[in-house]
Amino acid sequence: MNVGASRESDEIIAMIMKLTEMPEVISFAGGLPDGELFPIEEMKKVTKEVLESDGRNALQYSTTQGIRELREVIAEQIMKEAGVDTTADNLVITCGSQQALEFSGRLFLDEGDVVICESPSYLGAITAFQPYGPKFVEVKMDEHGMDMVDLEEKLRNNPNTKFIYTVPDFQNPTGITLIVERRKRMVELAEKYDVMILEDNPYGNLLFEGERLPAIKSFDKNERVIYHGTFSKIFCPGLRIGWVCAAEEIVNKYLLIKQSVDLQTNTMAQKETALYMNMYDIKDNVNKIKEVYKRRRDLMVKTLKEELPESCSYTNPAGGLFIWVTLPEELDASKVLEKAMEYRVGFVPGIAFYPNGGHRNNFRLNFSSMKDELIVEGVKRLGQVLRSF
Repeated sequence: MNVGASRESDEIIAMIMKLTEMPEVISFAGGLPDGELFPIEEMKKVTKEVLESDGRNALQYSTTQGIRELREVIAEQIMKEAGVDTTADNLVITCGSQQALEFSGRLFLDEGDVVICESPSYLGAITAFQPYGPKFVEVKMDEHGMDMVDLEEKLRNNPNTKFIYTVPDFQNPTGITLIVERRKRMVELAEKYDVMILEDNPYGNLLFEGERLPAIKSFDKNERVIYHGTFSKIFCPGLRIGWVCAAEEIVNKYLLIKQSVDLQTNTMAQKETALYMNMYDIKDNVNKIKEVYKRRRDLMVKTLKEELPESCSYTNPAGGLFIWVTLPEELDASKVLEKAMEYRVGFVPGIAFYPNGGHRNNFRLNFSSMKDELIVEGVKRLGQVLRSF
């Protein structure tokens, strides 16, 4: 990530934080789940049961890899749904998927190593890898995800590539999903050029229509794919429960890093999550979330169609949390945000998602955490702002 791009991203984040402190702001900037959908009543029962039946262990230190009952339920319920046949021994519990990203940077990257990623890519991954001094090589995307011809060219021209980083399902920030043929091809290319794949999949369960696509890792025959998962978007983000799924040899390397950082993930939170998964059907909770988010996506897309100038375009994701808006090339989304702040509406300019800078005419909208009427009002304000340009 070049210094200029990093500094501008910091300025954008500061601008967004300022926006949140302003009264009557409608902010589409965050990536937060809707807190009203958290299973609070169920968690009251779960917490009570954990403390009454196993309180001493729940409040005690536990293993670095994570409690076995949680790893088993993730393997059986979550990973199997993604098409991945794995076991508890292939999992390590992390403090959210963000810790998994940071650990991956620490494990694989030295100064000057190459990370190949989508263009644009997830801001949190960029910031997790950046301290280790890699060179980011961006691969263009279309409506079907990362372009495999461009990916192979980038692999061929960058022999010191350590891994391909991708968010294949309802990508952050674009909402685009990588099609099955390209998932298979990515694994083939990783084999051919002897690199790893980091599959970051926070949103795969949030599918609004159609059938879920199998994870990239489901096509992995030689342990090339490291899968990052999290409960943050489908359960309770405050518990900070994520995981890495990989070959046992690689899991052991993550464990060495985790031992040096925090010894273990919160025992109580792990036991609560595992017990919830055994007491209740998490799919019921996910289905409630999907029903609300789908309605909000539909409403935002409808209002964007009505309010944005015809020169603007936007994605219509099949799941997840985000819509990606593209402006005419001559417009700078950061300048648009400055004007939008006067209208008390916010978003994240696209420049923040390009590790090498450039591409100034995009921005990301979140639809998951805003009430229906505020989605309509906020998009109307954005339409006013854009027409003024």
